[in-house]
Amino acid sequence: MVVSLAGRDLLCLQDYTAEEIWTILETAKMMKIWQKIGKPHRLLEGKTLAMIFQKPSTRTRVSFEVAMAHLGGHALYLNAQDLQLRRGETIADTARVLSRYVDAIMARVYDHKDVEDLAKYASVPVINGLSDFSHPCQALADYMTIWEKKGHIAGLKVVYVGDGNNVAHSLMIAGTKLGAHVVVATPEGFEPDEKVIKWAEANAAESGGSFELLHDPIKAVKDADVIYTDVWASMGQEAEAEERRRIFRPFQVNKDLVKHAKPDFLFMHCLPAHRGEEVTDDVIDGPNSVVWDEAENRLHAQKAVLALLMGGIKG
Repeated sequence: MVVSLAGRDLLCLQDYTAEEIWTILETAKMMKIWQKIGKPHRLLEGKTLAMIFQKPSTRTRVSFEVAMAHLGGHALYLNAQDLQLRRGETIADTARVLSRYVDAIMARVYDHKDVEDLAKYASVPVINGLSDFSHPCQALADYMTIWEKKGHIAGLKVVYVGDGNNVAHSLMIAGTKLGAHVVVATPEGFEPDEKVIKWAEANAAESGGSFELLHDPIKAVKDADVIYTDVWASMGQEAEAEERRRIFRPFQVNKDLVKHAKPDFLFMHCLPAHRGEEVTDDVIDGPNSVVWDEAENRLHAQKAVLALLMGGIKG
């Protein structure tokens, strides 16, 4: 039975129960089937999504815009530099005004507080398209892909190798809620937020999963079902890029590292990839890589989020 999510915000998956996450994943699976067989699913006819971008994007912009088109609605691209935000209008005032025009707001921002403020003052659902703390839409696409390829999520060993960033946070949160055994391997000093670690441990205690933080990538990926990585320097960290390359070099996902995983492991990356840095070509282009399916599933997972939060599907 579909759980009603109408009117909810999606800022961080810690705010959602395992049942609610499964509602999104099952709806996404249905949306994907409908698209493949050519069944119309114009569930948001006449509705509009405002998309605020502080950061540039390929997958987030295209997938949300196409999702709204498939659902019969309209997506409005708003570069933050073109809004009155640039001239000092507050996020609160922007949220109040946009709420009078549109049916939901998606924002891709630097500071997580910006999406929290949007949600606080908006009277329509607010979706986090990425912040420095959380990337919930990515994690939904990730676990949709894992479910497709493995048939289940609970009990799988999902290993993230690299910077303890927003992508790692959302992967940890969703995985431990869904009963996976999540392992994060980072260099010392680049661990995930302590609050998220505590959330993951509490989630795992409830779901039967587990969470482990390591500083040895070889130990981490031993018998892994999934190996996941991300860039070593995110947008806004360009000044640190050279130093990060030096520190993270032992955490590169390459043929020597992945041989410690299970033979049928999945390789995942949220993209864009810096080939030759966090991952080598032979892994990302290899037979275990599912990065293109994962990228496609951003579309289907976000269609589910939009339809559920904007009232296109009732519980």
